Amino acid sequence: MAAIGVGLILLIASDTTGGGLGTSSNKTGQALYLGIWGLVLAAGILGSGRRLGDIARSLGLWVLAILALIAVYQYRYELQDFANRITAGLIPGSPLSISDDGNTVMLEKLGNGHFGARGSVNGKTVDFIVDTGASASVLTLADARRAGFDTSTLKFNVPVQTANGDARAAVVVADSVSVGTISRHRIPVFITEQGSLDQSLLGMNFIGTLSGFDVRGDRMILRD
Repeated sequence: MAAIGVGLILLIASDTTGGGLGTSSNKTGQALYLGIWGLVLAAGILGSGRRLGDIARSLGLWVLAILALIAVYQYRYELQDFANRITAGLIPGSPLSISDDGNTVMLEKLGNGHFGARGSVNGKTVDFIVDTGASASVLTLADARRAGFDTSTLKFNVPVQTANGDARAAVVVADSVSVGTISRHRIPVFITEQGSLDQSLLGMNFIGTLSGFDVRGDRMILRD
């Protein structure tokens, strides 16, 4: 308490005269702040009645924990990229952002030889097959329901070609279609009748809006 009192006197003196003991009032205040916390910590340690060896061990563990938290924070982006790569390996079609600005996304080839993309429509997860031969993106009836479309009111009056042959589809407008960090809003999509399509397709009305895309072996790179 005596040390705190002396510090307050110095702080008042430095604020009055513009400096105390050759220091500015700001520096005196900072020193007083740190000093008070140091005294509180020292009083807690000495008043705990524990052995100095145990106290030193506990302080060392706290220092290591704080350093670990600082390291995690400093390398948070690298750790996020590492986690995304693990996810991309475990979940087929998971897009991986490979640029700091999020404008470049990488897709892995699936076991069936096609490029898959685990994207979203209206915020709901949809597993796409990337089809550069399709003029528009197409949703299966199940994926359309998951994305929030009322399929009971749809009129399937648009003829389309699918892998299963001729079919009919309805046209709707999705609020958003996203693949990784790349998103498009108010984009038209087709919805096919039940059993017409095995999996939803990501077509050129999404891919064509990109600045470019290319295939490198078993990887497809999408650039926004």
